[in-house]
Amino acid sequence: MSGHSKFANIKHKKEKNDAAKGKIFTIIGREIAVAVKEGGPDPANNYKLAQVIAKAKANNMPNDTIDRGIKKAAGDVGNVNYKYVSYEGYGPNGIAIIVDALTDNQNRTAANVRNAFTKGNGNIGTPGCVSFMFDKKGQIIIDKEEYEGDADELMMMALDAGAEDFAEEEDSFEILTDPDAFDEVLKAMEEAKIPLASAEVTMIPQNYVELTDETAIKNLNKILDLLDAEDDVQAVYHNWDE
Repeated sequence: MSGHSKFANIKHKKEKNDAAKGKIFTIIGREIAVAVKEGGPDPANNYKLAQVIAKAKANNMPNDTIDRGIKKAAGDVGNVNYKYVSYEGYGPNGIAIIVDALTDNQNRTAANVRNAFTKGNGNIGTPGCVSFMFDKKGQIIIDKEEYEGDADELMMMALDAGAEDFAEEEDSFEILTDPDAFDEVLKAMEEAKIPLASAEVTMIPQNYVELTDETAIKNLNKILDLLDAEDDVQAVYHNWDE
């Protein structure tokens, strides 16, 4: 068992998200629309849609809301004009930050993302400037308070389904997969009715950086808060050890 679980951060994000469910559901709705446009409405034959549905369920989106989103997207394919864009840059003290966005106006999104970095004393870099510091992985988090089973059995189930790594932390279990194996491992968890705190393909830092300077911490939080408030931003990854 090895790894570095960031469950405390995920829990914190979920608490913030619970206060802004509307935004989270809107973000996931956009992802559903794009996934349906690119691969059709059947998640069994659409890998990307299956991933978005897993993310929706982990964020407690009701099944009927997911189904309505898929049906709406399937009947409105010609009008879906969102595009995925990604930005990379540095926060205070060289903290690496990746921003994934889904937008119908790249100029607006680029300006807003750049503004967030600038206000927090950071700066946008060139594509690839920090992404090499991260690994793209499927990540499944299980809250120990919600899971009553045996840890070794959970580990063997995950590894048998194709997981790469299993970590036991103080308050959670973390399962890491290759992105291509994520669906199979997630399916095994769902079939076993394992309660999931989080399930998504994400960018995991190879190393985490601690900040001790209060000004740097304040500026980094400013960047992250501004990005969190930006409607076009889907996800923010960083290597700050909070």
